[in-house]
Amino acid sequence: MRLLLAEDEEDMSNALVKILKANNYSVDAVYNGNDALDYIEDGIYDGAILDIMMPGMNGIEVLKTARANGIQTPVLMLTAKSEIDDRVEGLDAGADDYLTKPFAMKEFLARVRAITRRKEEVVDSNLEFGNLSLDRMTYQVTTPSGTQKLGNKEFQMLEMLITNPGQIISVDQFMDKIWGYDSEAELNVVWVYISNLRKKLKALKADITIKAHRGVGYSLIKE
Repeated sequence: MRLLLAEDEEDMSNALVKILKANNYSVDAVYNGNDALDYIEDGIYDGAILDIMMPGMNGIEVLKTARANGIQTPVLMLTAKSEIDDRVEGLDAGADDYLTKPFAMKEFLARVRAITRRKEEVVDSNLEFGNLSLDRMTYQVTTPSGTQKLGNKEFQMLEMLITNPGQIISVDQFMDKIWGYDSEAELNVVWVYISNLRKKLKALKADITIKAHRGVGYSLIKE
């Protein structure tokens, strides 16, 4: 899953990014409200974590603007304030949940799971194409020949392909969605993961395949 983290305290941001990545989330970190709004309006995130007190626009202003522009990304608000009025303002602005600093990392992760689960509930848990089924909850891919569990990035790539059957997805789209704008990963990492997915689909005797379009990208088609 892809998350946006907007937290202006660099040490706190680094700690949250580290624990989120350790729990198989992809994370883009920004440090002010203006960047947070630019990123969240791309609409590519499964969830966003917004600190209220940030330079530029504060978290509530970011959220109000995003919601007014039709962005429905689930949002967890973070703040050092504990007053009831602040919590109410955040929730009224469209936040899905609220967490007051300082907090335990276990609780933070539980809140993140909760807001992203709400998004999953509005879409089918299982995606199907050809004789293949992809479970969004367990990351398992199944055909009549068996089941395999995918890694986080493998799952995200196959999810992108299966939700856009027949459509070409460019290498840049994979990189932006899964590795993040600021990733230092080389573009050929996409080919490596595509190759791994092809091997797993073949082992499961799937009747679909990932087709390469030279210089353009990849698409999922029925054989």
